[in-house]
Amino acid sequence: MMGAILTPGDVPVSLNEARGWLRMGASIDDAVVAQLIRAATNICEAFIGCRLIAGAVEEMLSVGPGAVQLGVRPVVGVDTAALLSEEGSETALGDGDYRLAIGRDGTGRLTLSGAVGGGRLRVGYRAGIAAGPNEVPEAIRQGIVRLVQHLHEARDGAGGGPPAAVAALWQPWRRMSLGGAA
Repeated sequence: MMGAILTPGDVPVSLNEARGWLRMGASIDDAVVAQLIRAATNICEAFIGCRLIAGAVEEMLSVGPGAVQLGVRPVVGVDTAALLSEEGSETALGDGDYRLAIGRDGTGRLTLSGAVGGGRLRVGYRAGIAAGPNEVPEAIRQGIVRLVQHLHEARDGAGGGPPAAVAALWQPWRRMSLGGAA
């Protein structure tokens, strides 16, 4: 994988929800709280190994024998796929030119039809657990709010690590593998 480009999307916790949890008045430190919400969301996604709210992803992948694995999960569907030649030309692939297989853990694998060796593949796809912020499981949202609180309180360098309750709330959604195919 050469790197996935995630289109910025919604966050699962609103500014008002976070301010309410922090017992802050309206519009006090809005920019700081919004930044903490984004940071807590990114930490959550890294911890559980999944994008929370479905959104667009674009990825450049090296093509070799067999299937290529998409880097962001859970995959919802592929929107575009194109082969890139060494000379820089691009050939769009139709639905019949590849097959998408989605594993139990949400990992997407594309198998190209025909013999294709070398080169690169640009894939545009959608990935995420929920269609919108209110469809994200409540335990995940609660963990994000609690992490926002921890980050807010620790912003001056005080405090230790995040509360154990955050990891406990997120643990049921954590996607991990031992290196084998899922």
